[in-house]
Amino acid sequence: MECWTALVLGLVGSLHCAGMCGPLALALPVTGAAAPSFLLGRLAYNLGRIVTYCALGLVFGLAGKSLLLAGLQRWVSIGLGVLLLVGLFASHRLALSRPVEALVGGLKRGMSGLLRRRSLASLGLLGLLNGLLPCGLVYAAGAGAMATNGVLAGICYMAAFGAGTLPMMLGISLSGRLVPPPFRLRLARAIPASVFLLGTLLILRGLSLGIPYVSPLLTATGAACCR
Repeated sequence: MECWTALVLGLVGSLHCAGMCGPLALALPVTGAAAPSFLLGRLAYNLGRIVTYCALGLVFGLAGKSLLLAGLQRWVSIGLGVLLLVGLFASHRLALSRPVEALVGGLKRGMSGLLRRRSLASLGLLGLLNGLLPCGLVYAAGAGAMATNGVLAGICYMAAFGAGTLPMMLGISLSGRLVPPPFRLRLARAIPASVFLLGTLLILRGLSLGIPYVSPLLTATGAACCR
């Protein structure tokens, strides 16, 4: 799976992030009166998010590599693509299980405590925890990372996704008015299109049609994501 798909998903999906995580970005504590200190705090928060995404990419990439060695990655890629498309068109939402609800509750309590602190370390930890919150777009990016050829490629894929979300999230945390809400709502219609594109590419990749970059032949060495 090519990393540009993760970047596009992050760029378009950041419109969704603006609505879901925007309030948290606006509520970040100020670490100092000087402008450089303020900027460093916001960068620390967003760097924390991306570090968590990279850690998830390691897990997804390792899982994908194991499946590749077992000769199952083609079918997993097709299955993940189908799941993304089914989830995109499904009208209902699955309720979180109690263990997941407990985990999310614990994360939110930890984040609430960190919001009362005023240090670069606390802002970085906030970003780390924020990256663990349940998010459909992160799951979609994780599906793409699993379809890469290994651990490094999975990390690279999730890093590209995080980089795609950076302009919007950093802009909101700095100004709070980067994109007006009405315009953001109109642009958010592009999010389903990006998820549809990723799901389709996952299916095409699993079909192993021999089309460079779109549906390369999957062998024991896989198909590279980052070159």
